Amino acid sequence: MNEGFIQTKNRDLMEQQNTGQKILDPLERAKLGFKVLTMPLEEAEQAIDDYVSEGDYDPASVDLFKDQVATQRHIQQKGIELVSTGASIVRLVLGAVVKNWPTPKSDEESSAR
Repeated sequence: MNEGFIQTKNRDLMEQQNTGQKILDPLERAKLGFKVLTMPLEEAEQAIDDYVSEGDYDPASVDLFKDQVATQRHIQQKGIELVSTGASIVRLVLGAVVKNWPTPKSDEESSAR
């Protein structure tokens, strides 16, 4: 009894009610996401366009996926900047610590006392 409901619900998710066009389902987005993960944004968008040109996909769902890919790229870039900034801070702090580290007394200074 529930299986019919689930199948109908999945079919409704696959097609837009207004246009009858398909949307990129989560499995398609995942596969396509792995494919475009390492591509520059322009190439990734072209790969997405090539993929959706094979089917009747709703442009709004395609644009949403492209926005998600662009957002992921932005997050990755900001993450790289954050790691770089963190490394610079650690390097400055360690440099200051090493510079201000007390020097050990030599044997001559110790025996003079």
